[in-house]
Amino acid sequence: MLRASEENFDHLKEECGVFGMYDFDGNNVASSIYYGLFALQHRGQESCGIAVSDTNGSRGNIVSKKGMGLCNEVFTPEDLGSLNGDIGVGHVRYSTAGESCIENAQPLVLNYIKGTLGLAHNGNLINALELRKELEHDGAIFQTTIDSEVIAYHIARQRVKTKTVEDAVKNAAKKIRGAYALVVMSPRKLMGLRDPFGFKPLCIGKRDNAYILASESCALDTIGAEFIRDVEPGELVTITPDGIVSDKSLCLKEEERGRCIFEYIYFARPDSYIDDISVYQSRVKAGRFLAQDSPVEADLVVGVPESGNPAALGYAMESGIPYGTAFVKNTYVGRTFIKPKQSSRESSVQVKLNVLRGAVEGKRIIMIDDSIVRGTTSDRIVKMLRDAGAKEVHVRISSPPFLWPCYFGTDVPAREQLIAYNRTIDEICEVIGADSLGYLEIDRLEELVGGLSICKGCFTGTYPMEPPKEDIRGNYDK
Repeated sequence: MLRASEENFDHLKEECGVFGMYDFDGNNVASSIYYGLFALQHRGQESCGIAVSDTNGSRGNIVSKKGMGLCNEVFTPEDLGSLNGDIGVGHVRYSTAGESCIENAQPLVLNYIKGTLGLAHNGNLINALELRKELEHDGAIFQTTIDSEVIAYHIARQRVKTKTVEDAVKNAAKKIRGAYALVVMSPRKLMGLRDPFGFKPLCIGKRDNAYILASESCALDTIGAEFIRDVEPGELVTITPDGIVSDKSLCLKEEERGRCIFEYIYFARPDSYIDDISVYQSRVKAGRFLAQDSPVEADLVVGVPESGNPAALGYAMESGIPYGTAFVKNTYVGRTFIKPKQSSRESSVQVKLNVLRGAVEGKRIIMIDDSIVRGTTSDRIVKMLRDAGAKEVHVRISSPPFLWPCYFGTDVPAREQLIAYNRTIDEICEVIGADSLGYLEIDRLEELVGGLSICKGCFTGTYPMEPPKEDIRGNYDK
């Protein structure tokens, strides 16, 4: 029996989602932030929170509500009704390595000598440990174990020395290293900042006389907002009633940037656009490339829901092999649920997925998935197809093999835990019990995103910036 803990950690975990809104007409924004976070729920299911302020009320009075669980579990209509304010930030969280507890839920609300700040962060700093120790030696007392609090402290410290809060945010950004998309609320301003490499996405939207910052464009669609543009890697945008001010002094050249390719392969919702590239079309392209580079004779192409489906469609379109549905997904099972005990017969994979016997019985199946991390889920799904009567199961993966860890917010574990480490593709194929196995070629990755500069560190070991000399991911998370 596959241990539930293995199943739980065999797939990449989501990152975090951030959302901010400023309504210049003075309307309450909490309800819109809630629905924006609901659209970003796939990016984190451990905790969520909303912080709002009334720009016409007493300066710096921030009201917030945070809790463990999904948005609809944390917020009641009464909660949203009590969060009165025309400016606010929201956050959904998944921890890459640190503690999952209410203290680490975001947004962070900071009261300091210059007033108040609300901050939501998606990403992972690689110098968080160093900066935290430096602050602790200067007397700082931390309430959380997240590196987002390190960012908040540095913004507050810089604000004492600067004329504006945006200058403080920019100066703090010069000290931090790693991946971050930040949404920061001050009493009269809403700011968005993306790290210079562009690891994490962030975009700008508008609805009536309100402006929005969000991790993904799908959140704008959900609240009926118009997509304006992406925040550029390294860009700081400041939104006030006077308009949007852009500061690009931290920006790098395009060839120096390093967007996370897994936003396009897995993390983002398929209906999102990131840096003008359709996530859905990227996944369809991946399937087409797999069909070109790893063809095989078969009767049916199927995807492992949900991110495997567009790639499976692309494979079918390119190969001419029919596309079909082989899996029924239990839509009432969230990304988190009570895992069966090791002694029970239930598999958490089978609780989430079931095979349509009538679709696969007696057929040669090409199964498309977005990745294989440890392989413990892949072998279970292959066995499920065989048990349902599939004659052959050929697995195709719409990403290259994982060979290195990620330090920038994607939960790729240490090398020794990766199935591809010290194994050939044929050996991996044998481990998961497939008839054949093919991965996306590394050279194809830039083609998925129209030639944008991307991070391929988890495949090649070469990162856009120098990684930490020791793996500190167990100490700090986003």
